[in-house]
Amino acid sequence: MYLVHYCGLFIFLLQWWNSSATCPNVLTRKQWDGLRPVHVRYLPRPVDLVIIQHTVTPTCETDEGCAEIVRNIQTNHMENLNFWDIGQSFLIGGNGKIYEGPGWLHVGAHTYGYNSKSVAIAFIGNFNKDEPTPKALDAAKALIKCGVEEGHLGSNYHVVAHRQLIASESPGRKLYNEIRRWPDWLENVSSIKNST
Repeated sequence: MYLVHYCGLFIFLLQWWNSSATCPNVLTRKQWDGLRPVHVRYLPRPVDLVIIQHTVTPTCETDEGCAEIVRNIQTNHMENLNFWDIGQSFLIGGNGKIYEGPGWLHVGAHTYGYNSKSVAIAFIGNFNKDEPTPKALDAAKALIKCGVEEGHLGSNYHVVAHRQLIASESPGRKLYNEIRRWPDWLENVSSIKNST
């Protein structure tokens, strides 16, 4: 009887380990010294839209440099734009680290008209002039895969560029060119585009 119990526990732990093994580490706001949000609104899940953006800031390669940029973005969003929190769901540095914003659970403030039905992944930098690092690209792909595995993203999700939904250059020409080759890229956004 005990052997059956322990075998069942072992199988459960093995399944848990395998399901979470593909999920990358996401640095919590405590780890990047972020402020707590003023208010939260829960995101209905799963969503089926991932919006790729860039921050139009300097790029970063070091942990401290990236965390400082994320803190500065949050300060600007909360103090100057009166957002409840940093706008993007996640931010990714050139160091390949992922920084928690509203995350999978909360509505962000990143793309007017799409905030309550999508997540936004912002690459730190200006990708009109800079190339995204392989580490950052790999981190984004792993984060999206994890989102599907954990039920935050629907299995039929699509990746789009910020510029496809609003008047913007985001995510920058070089990053835009890269994400257009991703397997879940949606070229024609007419079926998801807001009419307003």
